[in-house]
Amino acid sequence: MTKIILLQRLKDLTQETIADIIMPVAMQKGDAEPQSRAADVHLMRLPDGAGAKKKAPYVIHQVLTGKDVQPMGHDVSASATVRSIFAVYNEDEQEGGLMLLNIMERVRIRLLRQVVVGDQFVLDLSAGLETLVYPDDTAPYYAGEMMSVWKLPAVEREVSQWL
Repeated sequence: MTKIILLQRLKDLTQETIADIIMPVAMQKGDAEPQSRAADVHLMRLPDGAGAKKKAPYVIHQVLTGKDVQPMGHDVSASATVRSIFAVYNEDEQEGGLMLLNIMERVRIRLLRQVVVGDQFVLDLSAGLETLVYPDDTAPYYAGEMMSVWKLPAVEREVSQWL
């Protein structure tokens, strides 16, 4: 449950951080005029993976790996690696690239300032906070990702005789 709570707290933080950035949405069949909105935030996957382009702008937070360790003589520690995928749409290639960078930077700066999310998850800056804007020519869609490692509350053992 802890990793799910981490994702939910990251979703809340992301929505709050980028709610005021209104971006264009690709016109779909039946649309009378162009639409704009803030990016949707999803956990693990898009609701409809086949419609990835239709869903832009969006952010997806995914837990990729988790690790629980207890070095001899130390307490148990737990961590999770989260990949955050950012996608936007814009007919203007320069504006699209800048829009993508804008939402990624907003989230990056917020995480670096706040460091603790949900009063229990700590950004592990010794592992680094990595961002990548995909260099592929996918205009009018632009995407990037952010990798972060989070320190999680350790799971307490019920039986201590085997420690």
